[in-house]
Amino acid sequence: MSNDSTAPGYLIPESAGPAYDKALEIHLSEWICGVTGINVTLVYPRWTDPQRQIPKIGTTWCAFGITAQQQALNPADVQISDDRSEQWAWERVTVICCFYGPEGAALAARFRAGIFIEQNNAELNRRSGLTLNDAGTLYNVPELINNQWVRRYDLTVTLSRKIVREYNIKSLIATSPTDIPVILSGD
Repeated sequence: MSNDSTAPGYLIPESAGPAYDKALEIHLSEWICGVTGINVTLVYPRWTDPQRQIPKIGTTWCAFGITAQQQALNPADVQISDDRSEQWAWERVTVICCFYGPEGAALAARFRAGIFIEQNNAELNRRSGLTLNDAGTLYNVPELINNQWVRRYDLTVTLSRKIVREYNIKSLIATSPTDIPVILSGD
C-alpha cells in the first residue's frame, strides 16, 4: 500500500484530524455544562450504547445529539513543503440540544443567550476548534417518558470548524540538478 504520491495507490492522511464520535461529544458536553452551569452528570449525548438512565421526573437535565456534519464540496489543497500537502475544508456540525424538566425552558434560554457571549465562544474554539455559526428557535416539545409528560425544550445549534488533513503529496518542483525538468508549453 502506498502512502505517498510517488507510487500508485490510495493516500490516507498522516495527521489524526479533528475530534469525532465520543471525543466530539465530550467537547460538546463540556460546552453545554460550562455555558449553563448545569452539573456534568445531567448532560449527556443521545443515541449511545448502552443508553443512559433517564433522570427521575422533576430533574432538569439536557441530552444532545449530533444530527449533521456537512463539509464544503471543494476543499483547498495547499502544498506546505516539497513532501507534504494539506487539505483544508470547513465543516458544519449541527447539534440538537434537548432540555428536560421543570426548569428546562429557563436552562435552554440561558444556554441560547450564553453561546452568543464572545468569551464563551472563544473558550469553545480554544478547547475544540469549533465556533458558533447559528442558533435556531427554541421549541416546546413535551415528551411522554414512563407514562408521564415531561417538559422538553429543543434548540438546534450549528457550529463550524476548519478541518486540516495532512497528506504525503510530493511537489513537482525539482530539488536537485539531476532531476529531470518538466517543461510546459502552450504549443
